[in-house]
Amino acid sequence: MYGPVSMGSPAAFTRVLVTGLLLLAGGCAWMKPAPTPILPPEELYQIGETELNNRRYDEARQNFRRIVERHPNSSYAARARFLVGEAFYREGEFDKAVREFEGFLSFFPQHQIADLVQFRLAMSYYDQLKPVEQDQGLTQKALDQFRKLVKEYPASRYATDGLAKIDICRGRLAQKELWVATYYFNQGNPSTARQRLELVLKEYPRTLVVPETLFLLAEVNFYEGKTAEGNDLLRRLSADYGFTEWGRRANARLRAQR
Repeated sequence: MYGPVSMGSPAAFTRVLVTGLLLLAGGCAWMKPAPTPILPPEELYQIGETELNNRRYDEARQNFRRIVERHPNSSYAARARFLVGEAFYREGEFDKAVREFEGFLSFFPQHQIADLVQFRLAMSYYDQLKPVEQDQGLTQKALDQFRKLVKEYPASRYATDGLAKIDICRGRLAQKELWVATYYFNQGNPSTARQRLELVLKEYPRTLVVPETLFLLAEVNFYEGKTAEGNDLLRRLSADYGFTEWGRRANARLRAQR
């Protein structure tokens, strides 16, 4: 019979054990995934654009963020930061888009695409506009941002569209005031209705709701027994806005008094 194999001295046993562990570790090394290579910024940018155009927004953001984090001094870093916000914008994640656009403008207010970023910031609010019956806080925010665009980037290719959007936002705010005034008048509160109507005429004099505002203000005067003031408003409405429905109503009302 054979006896047990002798390992020699304790030191020899230790060497054998250590050698075995090293061989085991070396043999397992091939199982570890290779480190992810750090791609150059232009390649990350191209991949991100492709993902963005294919509406894979999360994947696009990941590539653009890698540029910002790994290549912060590259010429692609600023545009990549904008495109992170653009991916949120296209996905309808407007609050996140706003944060990204505001961050861009705080770091790069004079960048060559700063006007585009400002426009997108304004559109992030504009695309969320609520019906007139609801709160118009987003309309006011959109208006403020479009005004900033026109003021700070007057030569921008987006300034003309910004001006048009300013008119739309102002019209929406005027509509809201008229809607509230109509509500108060129908509730038998003409004095509060008057305040809203006079505000429309003062703050939004070139909006489309002015004819209706004048007609309702005339009705408020008639309700309060101020016939002369009411007729003056009807004559103004007939002279300045006779081509509108409210101008025609004013004419009919004046003829009925003769």
